Amino acid sequence: MQAVALSQKFQVVIPKKVRESLSLVAGQKIQIIAYDNRIEMIPVRPLTEMIGFVEGINTSFEREEDRQ
Repeated sequence: MQAVALSQKFQVVIPKKVRESLSLVAGQKIQIIAYDNRIEMIPVRPLTEMIGFVEGINTSFEREEDRQ
């Protein structure tokens, strides 16, 4: 874990190792969430990166009659 400083403009710099490990690029959108007295930053990924992310999920289950 690395510590960063908050600038006078309330900006932070994401450390290079973190940017590289998450493949972040300049201008990329990041969601900010305040959760249990902490701040979470979640990179917004394009939908094209989501293709196949549920590959292998088991979809063979019985549906209720009113759900078909």
